[in-house]
Amino acid sequence: MRYAFSTLGVPGMPIPDVVRLAADTGYQGVELRAHPEEPVHPGISVRERAVVAGEFERAGVEILTVCGYARVAAADDERVGEEIDELLRLARDLGAPYVRVFPGGGDQDPAVADATAARRLGAAAETAAGLGVRILLETHDSHRTGAAVSRVLGPVGHKHAGALWDVLHPWLAGEEPATTHAALAPFLGYVQVKDVASAADHTPIALGTGVLPLAECLATLTEETWLCWEYEKRWYPQAAELPRLLAPGREYLENLA
Repeated sequence: MRYAFSTLGVPGMPIPDVVRLAADTGYQGVELRAHPEEPVHPGISVRERAVVAGEFERAGVEILTVCGYARVAAADDERVGEEIDELLRLARDLGAPYVRVFPGGGDQDPAVADATAARRLGAAAETAAGLGVRILLETHDSHRTGAAVSRVLGPVGHKHAGALWDVLHPWLAGEEPATTHAALAPFLGYVQVKDVASAADHTPIALGTGVLPLAECLATLTEETWLCWEYEKRWYPQAAELPRLLAPGREYLENLA
């Protein structure tokens, strides 16, 4: 398997330091949180994008994903469409194969949310195909299970629209890993791993020290799958610093795989 980590775990870290950290700890890729708080987001210039891409290329580290916050089931058609388009073009400029989006349909009837998300992803997938990027819907918020995400992606039926399996959310919803994988397998881009102490405490902790069924999740995957450690330090400042956990975390995943 191939291993990445998310910059959500190292909030605000300069890109040269992120690249060096990945190379020094044996990670082949990085998931970039695309937010104005971070060095990389849709507002940076074409020149700045080229500089970032060059930093990664020289180190032999891949930019796995541009992690955006567009919510494909949200009500505001024009703004959501613009946001997705900006993310796709940022990913193209950086050479990233994926863009992450959220469902965000919790304030709607589930059937309406499904239909809105499918319509948006269908349109976005056409743009993504032209840019050489794939847009991935994460198991999250209103669509936290594999079953829920597959309800959206099935009708889309486009190879440039896929799924991102965040292992926490289906587990919180009571969906078994084998069931999640079966639902997402036709669409799966890659998997976000993490660990927490309990269903009530989502503070990020070292992989293998919590309650998430990581071994069961990895048992469903092929050797080519990317695993990305999403350590949510940005939302839990009291959590331990990620850099010192990265090498042991990768070794733990390698032993499971």
